Amino acid sequence: QVRLVESGGGLVQAGGSLRLSCTTSTSGRTFSLGATGWFRQAPGKEREFVSGISRNGGTIDYADSVKGRFTISKDNAKNTVYLQMNDLKSEDTAVYYCAARSYLYGMLATTEGNYDYWGQGTQVTVSS
Repeated sequence: QVRLVESGGGLVQAGGSLRLSCTTSTSGRTFSLGATGWFRQAPGKEREFVSGISRNGGTIDYADSVKGRFTISKDNAKNTVYLQMNDLKSEDTAVYYCAARSYLYGMLATTEGNYDYWGQGTQVTVSS
């Protein structure tokens, strides 16, 4: 059983920062995953790709709307992927989801259909 647990969301003023974390829990078993991605869904909108990182961390991608403001990173020893979000804007308000691909798929993907495991989401609200 693979679980992804997001944390770090909250309410922040425009221009502020938050760091989201996504920790993988595998019920005590050794279980490696593939690429990891962050997606978000704002009210009334479809879920969209935010950022992704390959299994080995060598490839990273960002949506144009967050380039230069968000940074994705991973700590394999902690089974955790981070999303540092700086200079937040009201349009960043959304539920943020962490997603992971199965181990065979090490390359990151930008479409949600390519991800096998999802977290429950964490709310990020940016006040203007």
